[in-house]
Amino acid sequence: MFTKTLDDTLVKSLVADAVTAPSMHNAQPWRFSYTRHSRTFTLSADLERAMPHADPTTRGMHLGCGAALLNLRVAVAHAGHRTSTILLPDPHAPALLAALRLDDPHGAGDESLPGLHPAIRDRHTSRYPFTERQIPENVRAVLTDAAARQGAQLSFLTTPHRETVLDLIMHAEGYNRMDADRDAEQRRWTRDTAAGATVDDGIPDYAFGPRKRVGSTPVRDFAGRRTLPGRAYADFEKHPQLASLSTAGDTPADWLRAGQALEHVLLLATLQGLVSSFATQAVEWPDLRWILRDPVSGTGHVHMILRLGYGPQGPRTPRRPVDEVLTIKP
Repeated sequence: MFTKTLDDTLVKSLVADAVTAPSMHNAQPWRFSYTRHSRTFTLSADLERAMPHADPTTRGMHLGCGAALLNLRVAVAHAGHRTSTILLPDPHAPALLAALRLDDPHGAGDESLPGLHPAIRDRHTSRYPFTERQIPENVRAVLTDAAARQGAQLSFLTTPHRETVLDLIMHAEGYNRMDADRDAEQRRWTRDTAAGATVDDGIPDYAFGPRKRVGSTPVRDFAGRRTLPGRAYADFEKHPQLASLSTAGDTPADWLRAGQALEHVLLLATLQGLVSSFATQAVEWPDLRWILRDPVSGTGHVHMILRLGYGPQGPRTPRRPVDEVLTIKP
């Protein structure tokens, strides 16, 4: 079987695409390896980057790693390779999250993936106000289909469910402010660029966005209890367009599927001219998370609340050098 050449330079380029994925507090909790003789990538969780207070089950970590896996699949497909992917390939090594083999004769090609590649480097979170312009129904439909392709459900929230979700997020923000451990954990992953240090992970202060003056938009304020001199205020949307991402199950494999679905939706949204941010506050509190479920179906486990719309792109957040997260083996 003919296989395309895959030298180390291309391997590094593929992983450079993968690590543009979003992750909780931009912790980038992943490690990749590539074995030349078997033409196989593996993805592992970097448990040193876990967040025991905000993410005690590592569900959020799995979401970020799943998003990076989807990016890798997109990049590999764009390079012309068919693949097979196994989630959690070793039950005795739970930190080993996925194995992706290139040019597997039994592999399948997903024709929806290569076209997403132009969005990989353009997608990033915007913590700025969006306009009130509504997302057309046909765009909502293709985003919903993108999530379904990866085994998840995307549901755009309608009133009164949206108002319930906004209330839950507001309560979660209050819980966070009163929780000293969570505040300290978030502070660990924020970066003061005025100090002049090299920044390659976490949320730099230039990406916090403005403080919310009015509006019901749920935007996490990474400044926390701090006040940043000269930081602007802005009016956010009165009627934010929110969507929930859920799966039928709530196991590590489901979390990885949800992460892949999340990134598929985000890349396609970027190609459609949309910007996005996350509202994970209520998802991080178990007693609030279950109430996020759709009141009609009452099923599924919500992993993410997405804010989508039209507006300015936020600044890019930094990424760790590929050499720090990739090991190439013979």
